[in-house]
Amino acid sequence: MASGGCVHPARAGYLSSLSVFSAGACGYGPMALGFNGGYVAAATSTLYRGGVACGACFQVRCKNMKICHSEGVKVILTDLNEGNGTELILSRPAFMAMAQHGMAKELKKLGTVDVEYMRIPCEFGNKNLSIRVEEKSQKPNYLAIKFLYQGGQTDIVAVDIAKVSLSLSLNLSFSLNLLRAFKCLVSGSQVGSAHWQSMSRVKGPMWSTYRAPTGPLQIRLVVTGGYDGKWVWVRKETLTVDWTTGSIYDLGVQISDIAEDGCSSS
Repeated sequence: MASGGCVHPARAGYLSSLSVFSAGACGYGPMALGFNGGYVAAATSTLYRGGVACGACFQVRCKNMKICHSEGVKVILTDLNEGNGTELILSRPAFMAMAQHGMAKELKKLGTVDVEYMRIPCEFGNKNLSIRVEEKSQKPNYLAIKFLYQGGQTDIVAVDIAKVSLSLSLNLSFSLNLLRAFKCLVSGSQVGSAHWQSMSRVKGPMWSTYRAPTGPLQIRLVVTGGYDGKWVWVRKETLTVDWTTGSIYDLGVQISDIAEDGCSSS
């Protein structure tokens, strides 16, 4: 188990059918089946946090060293586990991957095992943070987007959208107090001729607004980082004027920040 984060004890089981995760509470749909090679998981409400943890990465290690190896397995959270005596439900491939060579059948027979888990940074290689325009979106006013490939160990806590301005700002980092003050100062006002409109979290990685500006759009968001927060400004046109539902748009930025959890190294 990697050091530096909170390590939690839990019980973990698995689902035989990977397709169940395509209907997960996070709303990723069939896309979830392709995340992390199908190594995905559902978690109880405490870990799920109302969907804020959707897309977060966790390292899970089985504690039965007679059957399991010590490295554990990395999973991406895509669903809510309503509770059946387990805190985590892993996809079958992820669960079996915890077994030592030749011991997968023995692990499968157990069905559920004691594990320990911790949150770890997500890495998506050369994939940038992206958004998918949801089918419920309706021009000219209602826009719903879903975030994909959110790297690092962060939570998205605020999202704003605006018609593309002539000048786009650089990434800026602030303490949380300054973030609140800055957001109050600029929300609804002009920043480089852009009128920013706040979006609301619908569920998990999905955000929406009923007052979407017309024309090409740009986006900014606040993510947690360290013990504070960080504004991420996308320095390009995020959505073209002819944006379409079901399409995925590359934001051209990668998030690598790590939000501190207050735990000492383990």
